Amino acid sequence: MLAALARQLEDEHDRWFLWLPVLFGTGIACYFALPFEPTILVAMLPGVAALAMHWAGPRTGLIGLTTGAMLAATFGVAAAKLRTEAVRAPVLQARVGPVDIYGHVELVEPRAKDGQRLTVRVTAMEKHEAQAWPARVRVRTTRENNALQPGDPVHVKATLSPPPAPSLPGDYDFARAAWFQGLGAVGFARAAARIEPNAVAPPLSLKASAAIARVRQAIGQRVVAALPGETGAIANALITGERGGISESTNQAFRDSGLFHILSISGLHMVIMAGAVFLSIRLLLAAIPSIALRYPIKKWAAIGAMLGALGYLLISGAAFATVRSYIMISIMFLAVLLDRPALALRNVALAALVILVVWPESLLDAGFQMSFAAVVALVAAYEWLRAREDARGRMVRRGVLAHALLFFGGIVTSTLVAGLAVAPFGVYHFHNTQQFAILANLLAIPVCNLVVMPAALAALVAMPFGLEAAPLWLMGLGVEAMVWCAHAVAHLPGAVGRVPAIPTLAFALMVVGGLWWALWGARWRVLGVVLIALGLTLAPTGRRPDVLIGREAEIVAVRGADGQLSALAGRGAAFELSRWLEHDGDARSAAEAGKAHAFRCDQLGCTALVNGLRVAATGSAAALRDDCQAAAILILKFPKPKGCTPSGLVIDVTDVKAGGAHVLTIDDGRVTVRTVAETRGRRPWALGPVEHDGQAEGGAWPARGQPMP
Repeated sequence: MLAALARQLEDEHDRWFLWLPVLFGTGIACYFALPFEPTILVAMLPGVAALAMHWAGPRTGLIGLTTGAMLAATFGVAAAKLRTEAVRAPVLQARVGPVDIYGHVELVEPRAKDGQRLTVRVTAMEKHEAQAWPARVRVRTTRENNALQPGDPVHVKATLSPPPAPSLPGDYDFARAAWFQGLGAVGFARAAARIEPNAVAPPLSLKASAAIARVRQAIGQRVVAALPGETGAIANALITGERGGISESTNQAFRDSGLFHILSISGLHMVIMAGAVFLSIRLLLAAIPSIALRYPIKKWAAIGAMLGALGYLLISGAAFATVRSYIMISIMFLAVLLDRPALALRNVALAALVILVVWPESLLDAGFQMSFAAVVALVAAYEWLRAREDARGRMVRRGVLAHALLFFGGIVTSTLVAGLAVAPFGVYHFHNTQQFAILANLLAIPVCNLVVMPAALAALVAMPFGLEAAPLWLMGLGVEAMVWCAHAVAHLPGAVGRVPAIPTLAFALMVVGGLWWALWGARWRVLGVVLIALGLTLAPTGRRPDVLIGREAEIVAVRGADGQLSALAGRGAAFELSRWLEHDGDARSAAEAGKAHAFRCDQLGCTALVNGLRVAATGSAAALRDDCQAAAILILKFPKPKGCTPSGLVIDVTDVKAGGAHVLTIDDGRVTVRTVAETRGRRPWALGPVEHDGQAEGGAWPARGQPMP
């Protein structure tokens, strides 16, 4: 069997490189899955050992492949650790404010409602020593300062908090993403930021980025002036990447219809923009015979397209998804310069490897995962179709009607292939599916390809001459058509399917199965279907929690007899409850879930019966006499008093502050507790979890995460 496996791998020698970013990414995933933060030495030693094994052993055969795979994976661990240390910066440890913050504006983002969102590089902070200042903070102001531009020195009085932890174990960790952005605090300000004319000059790096950001802001202002209202906000999002002016209802319509990828500048927009530049330059040069017959105009057009894509990257804000798209499109045009096939899985693998080496944290980004899943599936399908055409060995002549059918058929096929590829990621991260995405894309993509983005390019070319009004008017018509399409499809019955959270193991099996199918070329690729089927089988087996306890015990939700969550939600808990409902696959709003029909309440507190156990949520010490004795699970919004000797589990506000949101599952009277702090581990982006003493008055209790008798 080993010999047969070795022969099969040798036959697929040309596909080995495709697995390099997968193995490198596996090492990155292992690093982020650790429950502790390794030292640099500990993170580097496995790579050194793997390098020695690979160097000393045979380079071919199963042993060579095994040591090579180990080398790639261990280098992924080392790269992630080095990146974590490279971006290390102070993080605010507790809520403070209002405090005076001084710094330089890096980014000004308008909001759909009143106010602005500012990213400020901090130069001074009231009541804090210099070594405790966050490198940058993000502040939402309720009032606008329309004169504010990137690079301006500012003073703002704001209330700041550490970047928020996940809403429940395993949920999206904003604090981890903020760590790699150097974002040490987030907050809000009641007043607008004020420009400080006598402040010190910003550093050179900020001057350069601010100059580009000012150009972006000026372009956005010209776009919004020509196209007022939400049409202008969407046009601005497609040109500069600034989506803050789009209302939540429109964002939700694009999500529910499967068109949200259009609002986020990514591969689609970069390909259309760069492709339009490539085609325009090539057509222009082809019209001059003295140039077309003597020089490689295709390569010249590729260079022009790369430069055009770079310009679009800069004015679109160089967001992470846009940088990823630019790298991919640049590698495609580089292949044209080297007379290699542009659409090839090797190019996709190279782009993924470059991104993971430079930004290892991108592996955890849903946009990265979904983008590459779609591209890998599309290019693999394209290579399969191209191989079939080559096998036929003949050219097929098509008329206008055939080309039109091929165009729309390509949209349907591409949407179907990409939709199937990204479906596991959508379910795992966002817990929903868009049932009519093919219909929405069939209607909206031609408008985006043929009207909106070409008009955007024409507007950018005409803007220096003050002639952008006409192309922006045309772009506005296309934007309005796409908005109509999004709302029409989103409001169709059954447009969105809600799916409960699936186990990580099921998700991993589907991903590995999809990669196995796409990256190998021989018949054994069909084995990927087995892994996908196994993942689909395990997907519904995830256990939904019976009790959830959120922010400072102000929000408690229990699963009622009908299987739905009922919540006691305090002020400001709507977002957290919405995340719980989304994770539960529940389409209800936070307000509906907050009616708390599973609870029985009086003036002192509330109780509910969950899987045969009595749960009591108490906000007053006066209710403890009964609840301490009768409740199997007692939840307190204040520290547990010494006089309370409960017969069951007690979780008070101190526990929630230390461990984050708590999730409880009940099986035959046994309670298992999981916390956000346990899931995150002791990592730099997580405020260190406080050890629980494991004891409660009246008896011994197991550590968090263990069953309770």
